[in-house]
Amino acid sequence: MPDQPSTLREQRRAETQRTIQAHAVRLFTERGYDATTMTDVAEAAGVSPMTVYRHFPTKEDLVLVDQNGRLVAERIIASSATQPLVRRIGSALIDSATTLTSGGHGDDLTAGEQFLLARLRLMISTPALRAKHLDNHYALQQAIVDALGGDATDPDTAFHAHAAASACLAAMHTALVRWAEDDGRTELPDLIAKALAAAFGDDIVDTAPDA
Repeated sequence: MPDQPSTLREQRRAETQRTIQAHAVRLFTERGYDATTMTDVAEAAGVSPMTVYRHFPTKEDLVLVDQNGRLVAERIIASSATQPLVRRIGSALIDSATTLTSGGHGDDLTAGEQFLLARLRLMISTPALRAKHLDNHYALQQAIVDALGGDATDPDTAFHAHAAASACLAAMHTALVRWAEDDGRTELPDLIAKALAAAFGDDIVDTAPDA
């Protein structure tokens, strides 16, 4: 019971963050990223500017912040350490994409998928976001390395983990851009699997559950 208030606070915080981000992405899409201020976002979300800054310290964060790093890390930690690094990472990227999307296509896209598409389009089309996205890329790479245990004292182990993570994320980025350009007509997990197969071979992605 003592943990309940903290859990409720975290739930409220997460809900407020989702609401603010949804309004921000909508305004950026409708008015343009540069033409929309943090105050505009606060007014649309029905909160104070201070609340917006508390959840999103920078304007770029309103688009770039997501839960993908946590999802990918959790899936990697749950995978078998006997599998090749690229297979562990690739399967985690596909699984996280499956969680973030629900298999809709074209006009049948869910609200979550439409939101993800809008964020991707903003990242691709906005110079400031493209530059900041590189920081997020490195953060996700480090989350993957940490989940693999790649921060071990053996320099070769860390190097292999960083190299595998970087290569897999490059393949995923190609799939994300294609998905955005394709208006979500192809399932994102399938595109990521195809990109990984193109880079590493058809047998590198193991979609079967771990034993």
